[in-house]
Amino acid sequence: MKPDYLKGCGLAFGAALLWGVSGTAGQFLFAHRGVNTEWLVAVRMLMAGVLMLGFVALRAPRDLFTVWTRQADALRMAVFGLFGMLAVQYTYFAAINASNAATATVLQYTGPVLIVGWFAWQKKRWPTPFELLCVVMAVAGTFFMVTHGSLNSLSVSKMALVWGLTSAVALAFYSIQPLTLMSRYSPPIVIGWGMLIGGLALSVIHPPWAMAGTWDVPAIGAFAFVIVFGTLIPFYAYLTAVRIVGPETSSLLACAEPLAAALIGIIWLGTRFGLYDWLGTALILATVISLSLRKQEPVALKIE
Repeated sequence: MKPDYLKGCGLAFGAALLWGVSGTAGQFLFAHRGVNTEWLVAVRMLMAGVLMLGFVALRAPRDLFTVWTRQADALRMAVFGLFGMLAVQYTYFAAINASNAATATVLQYTGPVLIVGWFAWQKKRWPTPFELLCVVMAVAGTFFMVTHGSLNSLSVSKMALVWGLTSAVALAFYSIQPLTLMSRYSPPIVIGWGMLIGGLALSVIHPPWAMAGTWDVPAIGAFAFVIVFGTLIPFYAYLTAVRIVGPETSSLLACAEPLAAALIGIIWLGTRFGLYDWLGTALILATVISLSLRKQEPVALKIE
């Protein structure tokens, strides 16, 4: 096995682990320090967007504003920033706030099933038996996670279920809508502008200077982790991995994220994760892994 291939796999796997830990850090800020969801998402997106575009400005300054020179692409960029990047970021952290990082992450991972359904509809064909099996597995996994096998009650709050499934829809849109932009511009440009647009839009609702919560050393450390190790480093690592080993292998290795979120949540925050939760997680991850191995349409543009 070539060293570059091992490097790419390590970068993708490391990015997934960092994303998982980042979600748990967000859960800590919400549950134990009273930080506002809108504020955290707005500041995270603003800071990450500015830093990413700053990186582009240093490496390729002529490319920084090229996405805005074509009216159609400028419109696509605005739509991606508001209904792709902002939607997937906010719904994910809202799901964490309503439940925990592990549950929110696993529910979001039902998004690839929606992506498969979209491409089947776009190509005007019925889903294959394999794709239908994946849908059944994803639905079964979600059922076990949110009901613990009982039809009479939910094991998570209704808001957690709504935000988690909305996050899956947002992930599907976020993965499909910018494909045209990604074919013309580098990922840092698209993601950087998307984050900046989303952060500015959310700042209208909750200004970055309107801080809330308890800001002690652990809170500042968790916040710094979300920005640096939960956004910038895994973003760069994952895109590097995609260039080395391809999107299929990278998406496959990114499936470590829900497991990382679950394990860190259990160890750090005492999150309860029972038999049905693990069963649901296994079914949903098996679905994503199976779809990744098909090497057809992209499973997800997994940049959180």
